Amino acid sequence: MLPLTLPMENLYGREMCRRFGAGALPDGETRSDGYEVGDIAYWPPRGSLVILYAQNGERFERVHLGHIDGGVKIFRSMGDVDVTFELLR
Repeated sequence: MLPLTLPMENLYGREMCRRFGAGALPDGETRSDGYEVGDIAYWPPRGSLVILYAQNGERFERVHLGHIDGGVKIFRSMGDVDVTFELLR
């Protein structure tokens, strides 16, 4: 299904978020430890796909989907924006 472009909201000064609604995606194996900047995760309670671009020490239950190795700090200076997900080879 890639590439995929989604409109995403810039929330809380730490994440880009696309809310699909609770139960919209499978919630598989969740974890509730700390996250790393660059993590891509799914938050089941609101059905949110998130790109975590800043750290605030919070721990929350999520499904880890992947990681972006660099360049996520660019989101700090953006508002809501369309984000394209592509698989790099």
